[in-house]
Amino acid sequence: MNYAIVDVGSNQIIIEPGKFYDLNYIAANPGDIIHFNRVLFLNKDSNYNVGTPCLDKVSIKGTILKHLNGEKITVFKFKPKKNNRSKKGHRQKLTRVFIEDIVS
Repeated sequence: MNYAIVDVGSNQIIIEPGKFYDLNYIAANPGDIIHFNRVLFLNKDSNYNVGTPCLDKVSIKGTILKHLNGEKITVFKFKPKKNNRSKKGHRQKLTRVFIEDIVS
């Protein structure tokens, strides 16, 4: 089982080739090929490589499939006895990325 831990948009994600992941919004068009260069850990054929902090000459190749909105989050705040209430909603913009290969 080949996998890597990658730092994408200040989140660390375990990535396997052949799967797709919903990441924070990436400003690129659907169909574009992107490379993630901040690889922190790599397991390839039971050989472990740990970066300090990142591995050199290792990148993750992926294709942007589409842009979408995440699940709606409702934030409700109130202060008792003050008649102060606020209700807000938020939907995070996401990008769906298909991971093609781990290039080392």
